[in-house]
Amino acid sequence: MDRTELAREIIQTSRLTGEFKLRSGKTSNHYFDKYLFESNPVILAAIAEQLAPLVPEGTEVLAGLEMGGIPIATALSLKTGIPVVFVRKRAKEYGTSKLAEGMDITGKKVCIIEDVITTGGQVLLSAADLLTHDAELKEVLCVIERDPAGRANLEEAEFVVHSLFKMEELFESEEISL
Repeated sequence: MDRTELAREIIQTSRLTGEFKLRSGKTSNHYFDKYLFESNPVILAAIAEQLAPLVPEGTEVLAGLEMGGIPIATALSLKTGIPVVFVRKRAKEYGTSKLAEGMDITGKKVCIIEDVITTGGQVLLSAADLLTHDAELKEVLCVIERDPAGRANLEEAEFVVHSLFKMEELFESEEISL
């Protein structure tokens, strides 16, 4: 599936209309139910295919953020052969009490994987937690960059952001106005 076809599939599969409160607190009349495209094996495989060339050179670990970044990171790991860790919003309070489940990330070059970035808030929170484990963090990779403010916030924190699609590209694929 080429990039244009993938954009159409994502929007046709996951675009909902109505009134939705976003993580940022803003209200929108459209929403992408990311789990609809993330749970579709054909679309998920195509996303991994398109994201693979965007993985920064030298990446040693893909860090999928709970919950939406986990399927993306897993599919990307299968495509690239790069190990993956699953990053919780909070370390569990039992068992190993880990924040990042999987291999040890100490001293590793880690690329944060997220599905949709609006403000960048969750990426910044998770990155702060990962830095306490001495991971090397500079790169963020996402499927959809919903709002330019998210990129600006992450760049201000000295992250390099790579996105497969900006929101307007998805809308253009179906000729929908914002």
